[in-house]
Amino acid sequence: MKSFPAVFVVVVLIGIVVAPNTRPLASASTKATPGTLRQLEAEFMKAAAERGSQGYLSYYADDAVELPNRGPIVQGKVNIAKGMGFLDQKDNHLTWTPVGADISASGDLGYTYGTFEYRSKDKEGKPTIDHGKYTSIWKKQNDGSWKVVLDMGNASTAE
Repeated sequence: MKSFPAVFVVVVLIGIVVAPNTRPLASASTKATPGTLRQLEAEFMKAAAERGSQGYLSYYADDAVELPNRGPIVQGKVNIAKGMGFLDQKDNHLTWTPVGADISASGDLGYTYGTFEYRSKDKEGKPTIDHGKYTSIWKKQNDGSWKVVLDMGNASTAE
């Protein structure tokens, strides 16, 4: 019985010393970084390559907005999907490379920007290549996932 208070004191001291040191590690591992968004971009492109428009759209929020360079604003994932069927054609290949990324101080909003390349064939079957720049705004969703909420693309040249 006399050893109980000594054991209790040791357990409390260990809890005081160890607990503060374990909390920052857990929160640091779950905090999003620019690297998190770069990784999401890689997964996003892989999904588009493997599953076409469905894979591509799986990274869009339901209320996402697209601001295409040569067209009207497109609001909502359902409406964006109407124009993404070209990703399901075997001769069409969209790839992109993030150049920069950042996360807000609050950790729930971020952006990526970079360059893209779109390879396809024209009506005569000749290969064409469009190059351009893009910016994507990412938002952390209520379930913890990240989705694109705003996408801006700017096609610049065609070969």
